[in-house]
Amino acid sequence: MAAIVEVFGARDDNFGYLVHDEATGRTASIDAPEATAIRAALARRGWELTDIFITHHHIDHVEAIPELKAEFDARVVGPRAEADKIEGLDVLVGGGDTVTLGETSFDIYDTPGHTLGHIVFHDPVGQHLFSADALFSLGVGRMFEGTPGPMWEGVKALRALPDETLVYCGHEYTASNARFALSVDPDNLALQRRAAEVTRLRAADQPTIPFRLGEDKAANPFLRADAPELAAHFGLTGADPAAVFAAIRKGKDNF
Repeated sequence: MAAIVEVFGARDDNFGYLVHDEATGRTASIDAPEATAIRAALARRGWELTDIFITHHHIDHVEAIPELKAEFDARVVGPRAEADKIEGLDVLVGGGDTVTLGETSFDIYDTPGHTLGHIVFHDPVGQHLFSADALFSLGVGRMFEGTPGPMWEGVKALRALPDETLVYCGHEYTASNARFALSVDPDNLALQRRAAEVTRLRAADQPTIPFRLGEDKAANPFLRADAPELAAHFGLTGADPAAVFAAIRKGKDNF
């Protein structure tokens, strides 16, 4: 049996996700941005919260852990490298580990950069990737704690996943990401198509999430830091892709 994903809004621009294992009925919240929004999503579906999977320590991803854990006695799984920053973790994981939700198994990937211990959860059977703030539609998270080399390596690991993977990220930033992407990669036809679709969706007040990883591989400049045209745009022809990645990130920071 498959895993079902429920998508809902939380806080100002966070996405919340519930993952429900049909075989066993176990249900996980991906991160814990807001207890009220998570309770409402559970009630809509008639599900009971059993687990909370945490990607990183920022407050808009962990704030509801104490309240939800006390109410549901949920098991909290989170990044081993950030255990000193996150209260209430029961199971510590890192890159190369797996965690199960009933009969659904998730592979853990290290994605340092936004925070040093950021992890993501990948369901290879259902082809779901919960990327939080490591990978956005047409973008990546701001590099608050890491450095470009390891962040690029983490992004490359995600880029290697199958094209049909559905990506569920932490925020609705796609429209602003599209504007920046077009400024550095204006001749990219795949990007032009994606940007037009994003404009249509947002005009209709529709979310741009989830998105297909294959589409993002072709359009997201951060996933294309090893493309010659992006290196040329930044005057870095022949440079290490990590240097190009750093230039793209700096460009977005200042956009």
